[in-house]
Amino acid sequence: MKILVTGGEGQVGSALERAGREAGHDMRMMSRRALDITSVRSAGEGLSRQRPDLVINAAAYTAVDRAEEETEQAFSINQTGPQNLAETCQKMGLPLIHISTDFVFDGLKDGPYLETDPCAPLGVYGQSKWLGEQAVTRTLDRHLILRTAWVFGGATSFVETMRRLAGTRQDISVVDDQKGGPTPAAAIADCLLVMAEKALAAGFSDWGIYHFCGTPPVSWYEFAGYILKDRAGVTVHPIPTRDYPTPAKRPANSVLACGRIADVFGIQQPDWRDYLAD
Repeated sequence: MKILVTGGEGQVGSALERAGREAGHDMRMMSRRALDITSVRSAGEGLSRQRPDLVINAAAYTAVDRAEEETEQAFSINQTGPQNLAETCQKMGLPLIHISTDFVFDGLKDGPYLETDPCAPLGVYGQSKWLGEQAVTRTLDRHLILRTAWVFGGATSFVETMRRLAGTRQDISVVDDQKGGPTPAAAIADCLLVMAEKALAAGFSDWGIYHFCGTPPVSWYEFAGYILKDRAGVTVHPIPTRDYPTPAKRPANSVLACGRIADVFGIQQPDWRDYLAD
């Protein structure tokens, strides 16, 4: 299986490259220099040159707070980019797996979010990702959209931030009224490969949106406490979101219901605690 991956240098892209090559797939990892999804010409030339069996879009503008100021850049990468890829894939007859986010929801629901729940993003990042989803859905017949949340596994993730802070502080305050399912990048990579294999199988027709996140659900405070549970002399303190103001508002509930992906693909939620050692 020949897979072209945009955003190949990010957390998920890096994990996907390792997992794909270990599984024997031909992974074509595209940085923005190699394929700029914000340019329909670059997208067309890149896909025509590589001729993959399937495309995975892991490219995204993910700086949630900066997006409130860098609005044009956020929409260019998160909305226009997926639109360009979807148009190119439709012309070439290629399936596309597009990665999205829990930030398309407002976090007010009492309980895990289903794929069919209405979207109501709170900020620019969420709005741009939601519009990107709509662009893919509207443009490309053979598409899969994977919404995930609280990704960790790279140098800039929450896990590494907590470990870095623990090296310089004895007291760390973390919000305790935002809840989600931490999701290992390695688990997302494995999930994407399963989806890709089944999407290319003869007769596959279950296109659409799927949710995937880690379990059990926790608050950021609880997650931080687990990350630093073996750090002697470091205490994690719970605080409300109002005591940690940020330019972009976060959803209080980011828990995703993952029943559909289990039913269609046989993919189970990963226990994020099993991945922390790695």
